[in-house]
Amino acid sequence: MTRVIFLADMESFYASVEIASNPALKGKPVVVCGDPKLRHGIALAANKEAKACGITTGMPAWECKCQCPQVVFVRPRMGTYIEVSLAITNIFEQFSDKVMPYSIDEQFLDMTGCQELFGSPLEAARQINQKVLAETGIRCRIGIGENLLQAKMACDCFAKKSSEGIFQLTYANYPQLVWPLPIRSLFGVGSRMGRNFTNMGVLTIGSLARLPKEKLKYRWGINGEVLWLNSHGIDYATVQWETLKEHKGVGHSMTLPKDYRHRRELEVVLLELTEEVCRRARSIDKAGWVVHLSCRGESFDFPTGFSRQKKLPYASAITMDVYKYVLILLEAFWDGKPVRSVGLTLSGLVNANQLQLALFEDKVKQLNLSFTMDQIRKRFGTTSLFRASSLLAGSQLFARANKIGGHEA
Repeated sequence: MTRVIFLADMESFYASVEIASNPALKGKPVVVCGDPKLRHGIALAANKEAKACGITTGMPAWECKCQCPQVVFVRPRMGTYIEVSLAITNIFEQFSDKVMPYSIDEQFLDMTGCQELFGSPLEAARQINQKVLAETGIRCRIGIGENLLQAKMACDCFAKKSSEGIFQLTYANYPQLVWPLPIRSLFGVGSRMGRNFTNMGVLTIGSLARLPKEKLKYRWGINGEVLWLNSHGIDYATVQWETLKEHKGVGHSMTLPKDYRHRRELEVVLLELTEEVCRRARSIDKAGWVVHLSCRGESFDFPTGFSRQKKLPYASAITMDVYKYVLILLEAFWDGKPVRSVGLTLSGLVNANQLQLALFEDKVKQLNLSFTMDQIRKRFGTTSLFRASSLLAGSQLFARANKIGGHEA
């Protein structure tokens, strides 16, 4: 049986949610944007009217204003966006029992064998679009393919440009429709790989498809082989709809409201970051063997910073155990230049009950204390119990306490 896979993408999702909840915004250039006074005052989403003025996602608020003086800024409400995304998932589950969220505004549906219920793939897609629009006010675009890759390419390269918002790719029409596209249009080809291909004279997806697979595999390993397969519309992945997946790591990152230039400020915010990452590990009863720290510099054009990891002597989810090695990485690799964003990941996860005992420290007591602190914060709020260092310069605890994903909830 030929597989039928949908990728449903919500048009300008954050902006569409705001317009649906406030019809007075309809027809106006709307940009969902963080606080322009802070670093995160950038466009998170823009509707079609704003895009027509040249506004793009990631553009600073001041530049948006220059591009379109009539722009209407709306502060993000991440909690609302999550609720709407879950409501859309519930709609999709009325059409398929195999739904896999890909991001907050993109979801895969395995519609194989559903023709007797909803008609052809195109007819089913139209029904889904109508129901999503009627119940949420959000316009949905759907790419249809015989695998996940084809559905993604159909959505990104064709459905988003279609008035109906629906497009179907198959193995039969893939070469005719996809091969003439620029190489950067191929899923998985970023700016760096795009430059590599351009330097090789590979300017279109078809040019890549005509190269020997062995040549790509020799140069880029498994990634080169995957890109060659993608250029032919081949993808062996399946829609994984199970909700419980094994965690490979837990992490957290943040863009700082200003350039951090002093080590003491970095130490404060990194302790808060370590606290959050360890809390997340404890929440799934895991401890980690490897800590990974990244610090990115202030300039996009001349990037500075580092991304390094270190193996711990024993798996841990105790904040101060992990923080000790975070400081070791900071000491070894920070070049003293201003830091724009920081990220921390704990990987090599094992069950938290696999605890390495210490001769001079009561690790069981420390872990139990950590769990108790987690419960207090869960019940009374993140700031109900905090370390004194969070009162020092550099702290982001109170500024981010009521935010989701770094934005207003």
